[in-house]
Amino acid sequence: VQSYKLCHHQKLYLFSSTLHSHKHQIFNFSKNHKKNPINHHSIYIGAAKSSFKSTKMVRILPMASSIRPSLSSLKFSGSSRFSVSLFSHNSTRKFTYCHLAVPQLQSFGLKASKLLREKGGSLSISAAGNMAHASTAATQENVLEWVKQDKRRMLHVVYRVGDLDRTIKFYTECLGMKLLRKRDIPEERYTNAFLGYGPEDSHFVIELTYNYGVDQYDIGSGFGHFGIAVEDVSKTVELIKAKGGKVTREPGAVKGGKTVIAFIEDPDGYKFELLERGPTPEPLCQVMLRVGDLERAISFYENAYGMKLLRTRDNPEYKYTIAMLGYGPEDTSAVMELTYNYGVTEYDKGNAYAQIAIGTDDVYKTAEAIKLCGGKITREPGPLPGISTKITACLDPDGWKTVFVDNIDFLKELE
Repeated sequence: VQSYKLCHHQKLYLFSSTLHSHKHQIFNFSKNHKKNPINHHSIYIGAAKSSFKSTKMVRILPMASSIRPSLSSLKFSGSSRFSVSLFSHNSTRKFTYCHLAVPQLQSFGLKASKLLREKGGSLSISAAGNMAHASTAATQENVLEWVKQDKRRMLHVVYRVGDLDRTIKFYTECLGMKLLRKRDIPEERYTNAFLGYGPEDSHFVIELTYNYGVDQYDIGSGFGHFGIAVEDVSKTVELIKAKGGKVTREPGAVKGGKTVIAFIEDPDGYKFELLERGPTPEPLCQVMLRVGDLERAISFYENAYGMKLLRTRDNPEYKYTIAMLGYGPEDTSAVMELTYNYGVTEYDKGNAYAQIAIGTDDVYKTAEAIKLCGGKITREPGPLPGISTKITACLDPDGWKTVFVDNIDFLKELE
């Protein structure tokens, strides 16, 4: 006998035992389903003996909504649909199958005594919804708690440039970065260059992508800027001017604060904010993106990405609010700066900025957590062809892409 906990508020057990009849039968247990729309949801239960010819099918048409199957027993087939296949351990039966195509079911309106009675075989349905809900909640809590304990850090930020050599020259001569490595992929017609202020295994770095023959990109209005911490903003700005760089904001205190900042643009038009700070192990310290709903974004980055909310700052005079999130303090690690401009819910993302890469101990659990939090998986977890590095990719609620990379595989790739 197998039982499955299905409901949220109502209680329902499904018990299956050997069905002796060889005739196929379909039962509709929702006598008044015409009066109660069922939203096209249904449950199918089949049981067979040694031959598929003796399969019995039962169809239950629910009258309302909300079912939450336990995550520990379900295989996700999407963000809003659950499916599970269960195979009997009884060797005398070739096949037992239960498919749930029910994202939300709540009240079946059934009486167990009226379901099925036939020649020694029986199928009965009765209750247990609150326990199912508790089990599901506990499993969700376990997954989200694992996210908080996962060893994560921001690995690199990826974006496209029109002239790789020109950009490398600007970053090394004006911003003081080092060229860490390059790789050319002629069969796919692109080249990567990695630059930063320290080795990739311990620092947040930049991954530039040059696609053969493409010399210009649209940055869009959603991407904001990168942040670089320097000890003297004024001196850095003078050096950039001497090298022919473009300064878009002269050094001075940030609006509403005391930190001295300046803004510059690289040859492709990407903005960099220079922040005056003391010596830091992570000079490449910020990535700023604009979002349409700050509370929603903060919740997603905390629960799905495991980041901590470091601080928020509201600037009603200039009609914007920022939130700083990351895996460590702002002065020693790279962070995300999410900006909400009052009344603006959507942005043009262009085709220049690509994604952030984050390290994780388990890309499979990471993908499960992202789905739980409403994120969209754009690449299911698994190894990359050719190099076997396991990754998964997703979009946040605003459509910004993030790639999670297996920590051990990443170090092996660097080696």
